[in-house]
Amino acid sequence: MPITKGAKKAHRSSLRKRVYNLRRTRTMNETVKNLRKLIGAGQVKEAEGMLPTVYKAIDKAAKRGVIKKNTAARKKSRLVAAIKKAK
Repeated sequence: MPITKGAKKAHRSSLRKRVYNLRRTRTMNETVKNLRKLIGAGQVKEAEGMLPTVYKAIDKAAKRGVIKKNTAARKKSRLVAAIKKAK
């Protein structure tokens, strides 16, 4: 538990940030999961149409520091490779 005044304030701040980070992570993971389901079902056209939405979620997570820049690039690369493989 935080003891000093500054530590208490930092803890409150981190709890607020945690909510936003969880929301951003959940959104990113859900969109990626939905895209992978489409690829698995053989709906390549729908998957390609959904790709910009997934890119947006991944890029926002990287921009906000939820994931690292290289992790975002790797995720995007693997999704495009999966779509190409499904064609």
